[in-house]
Amino acid sequence: MMNMIYDINNIFAKILRGEIPCNKVYEDEWALAFNDIAPAAPVHVLVIPKGPYASLDDFAAHASNDEIAGFYRALGRVARELGLAAPGPGYRTLSNAGAHGGQEVPHFHVHLFGGRPLGPMLR
Repeated sequence: MMNMIYDINNIFAKILRGEIPCNKVYEDEWALAFNDIAPAAPVHVLVIPKGPYASLDDFAAHASNDEIAGFYRALGRVARELGLAAPGPGYRTLSNAGAHGGQEVPHFHVHLFGGRPLGPMLR
């Protein structure tokens, strides 16, 4: 499959630049987390890296070790701060990649879902 090309005008890039507002949950030097505008669960947060990475594959192949570690530490911190991580009730993370994976925005992002039993898969 051909790698997705990063579009500097995608909605998440515009949010990172402050051109579009978001309901911010967390931010540090590596990541920005904000509430999804169309939540699929009571807690539905998007966590995005601050770098221009189109997909998980792009992020894994091109981000620095510090960016990767910082991003995933931020993701874990958001889950803890929302009370979802152990000993909390739990949560699900999801990252779509490419057209067949259902990726809608060409900026790597992870969905963090929680706040209710999620069952085997989101529907």
